[in-house]
Amino acid sequence: MLVSFYILMTAKFVNSAEPVRVIFDTDISGDVDDVLALAMIHTLADRRECELLAVTISKINPLTGPFTDAVNTFYGRNEIPIGVTLQAQHRQSKYLNLIHKRDNNQLRYPHNVKSNKDLPNAVKLLRKTLALEKNQSVVIIQVGLAANLADLIESKPDEFSPLTGVELIRSKVRLVSVMAGAFESINGNERYLEANVRNGIHSMQRFAKLWPEEVPVIWSGFEIGVAAPYPRESIARDFNYMKHHIVREAYLLHSGPEHDRPCWDLTSVLYAIRPQENYFNLSKSGRVTVSDDGFTKFRSERGGRDRFLKMNMVQAIRVREVLRDLVSQPPLRQKP
Repeated sequence: MLVSFYILMTAKFVNSAEPVRVIFDTDISGDVDDVLALAMIHTLADRRECELLAVTISKINPLTGPFTDAVNTFYGRNEIPIGVTLQAQHRQSKYLNLIHKRDNNQLRYPHNVKSNKDLPNAVKLLRKTLALEKNQSVVIIQVGLAANLADLIESKPDEFSPLTGVELIRSKVRLVSVMAGAFESINGNERYLEANVRNGIHSMQRFAKLWPEEVPVIWSGFEIGVAAPYPRESIARDFNYMKHHIVREAYLLHSGPEHDRPCWDLTSVLYAIRPQENYFNLSKSGRVTVSDDGFTKFRSERGGRDRFLKMNMVQAIRVREVLRDLVSQPPLRQKP
């Protein structure tokens, strides 16, 4: 009955426009906001606001692929292709081991992917996915290292497309929404070095320098996620419609029950799929550059490729509530 109720409720929010066609590039492993962001994409897909075409992973941990597949399966989409990077930062995790949990000798969170060794290279999957899509139809959401997108830019023609990486991006990608950098002072630090950049400086430099000028880049800085933390009371109250929930359990393993986790990655998802809802303001056009220490600098430039998100106090309240609603929505496609 509860799921039926949510189907009726979410039908009110279905957008008559074409669903946003999304590739999610994530470093799912260290922080738990990647898990919340992926869940949010699935619930937006349940509302027919987006379609998840593929997930590519930008950090190395042998459990990232199986865990991502477990999340996709939990939300009823075990067919989503997953690709993994071959060269990036190795990262330990507090929650990826959830894929080994069993109840009555059955996997708590079923998944078909058993090892990252069984998955394609992320850049190959990106090229294959883009090649099959219509021109200017794909939105890429990057919430981690820039390793995969930087390598995509420099990729050569292959069996999937005769186009170079830059040509393929120009042809197929409408927008990239990136969680990286800091564009305001952080606790008085005017040169804050954000982790997604700091942990992969060279790849973010390549991305910022070489991404085609014709394809807009929207940056969600560290300051945005900090201003809209995910409320701990949601973890305590909003997921009790089932005994075991992969999002709730991952959150508790990572952050515990007494922490409001900043929604860094979720803000990039929210803008990418609902850009017209005025959750955020946008900076003037310009250009982002990445220094050798990992600092992201924005310079205004008429007609520039880059803009970054800005958010006032009223918007922050609204964003926090909508993120809570989207992340905690019951999976509508999950089998009983």
